[in-house]
Amino acid sequence: MLLYMSQSQEARQAPSLHSVSVAGAVVREDGRLLAIRRADNGTWELPGGVLELDETPEAGVAREVLEETGIQVEVDELTGVYKNTTRGIVALVFRCKPSGGTEQTSDESTAVTWLTPDEVAERMSEVFAIRLLDALDGNGPHVRSHDGRHLITAG
Repeated sequence: MLLYMSQSQEARQAPSLHSVSVAGAVVREDGRLLAIRRADNGTWELPGGVLELDETPEAGVAREVLEETGIQVEVDELTGVYKNTTRGIVALVFRCKPSGGTEQTSDESTAVTWLTPDEVAERMSEVFAIRLLDALDGNGPHVRSHDGRHLITAG
């Protein structure tokens, strides 16, 4: 009770707003991973985007991967939950298998390609590479936070 009373009126009323996004760690049989080069900033990332209010996370990831890459997927399992503490975005990453379609760019992607794990580590920033690499290790789901550029370690 004392803690609550010691907070300012503004602090008690200000809601903590978060956005939920979904992304697909799409893994081919040869171990290559689907990646896009984003049209807005030119960075390499896994395909994904904001989850719509009326869809399940699994439906959202399948929709986002198809929209950004032209690849249809079967969603396997949740491999990680990642929070960008700076922007208030919580990302749910699902390992997926390609099930059809052909690689193609979109309004949101200027390149679509299949990368090896080594290429992922070379081309992507740490906070995005770890999402794909976590999906490969079989030890998930992982829960991690980052500030948009660097992972935040617990402790």
